[in-house]
Amino acid sequence: MQRVKLDEIDRKILHELQANGRITNIQLASRAGISAPPCLRRVRALEEAGFIRGYHADIDPRALGYEVTVFVMVSLRSQAETDLVAFERMVAGWPVVRECHMLNGEIDFILKCVAHDLTEFQNFLTNKLTPAPNVASVKTSLTIRISKQEPGAPIPL
Repeated sequence: MQRVKLDEIDRKILHELQANGRITNIQLASRAGISAPPCLRRVRALEEAGFIRGYHADIDPRALGYEVTVFVMVSLRSQAETDLVAFERMVAGWPVVRECHMLNGEIDFILKCVAHDLTEFQNFLTNKLTPAPNVASVKTSLTIRISKQEPGAPIPL
């Protein structure tokens, strides 16, 4: 991955793509204040440098019937690197887990989980997560509502 020093145009491109990944190159170039060919070259360079990891649709889980979002704090018995990696690999295979973050402190991981209902989440919790190897304790917090959900990172313009 090559290192790219971001200038004002790069930041505008990243800002626009983060807001709308389906923007056309012509629209993107116009908003960035450059012509289309150099804009496309810059986008490719930003992709190659790892600033742009991919493109996706922002799907509303509720529209698909996922009514429950739960944050799960997991503590492991062992924090040896092999045990941490084993837990991360196991979690990667569970579709109900949408995000997995390793933390510093008394909690080892926080998981963001979605389920159709509380029964489905409870089944996941009692049949998969709690009895999983190396899991010492699990604490859950049910989401009441989401007041802010922004993708990516703030991009100063």
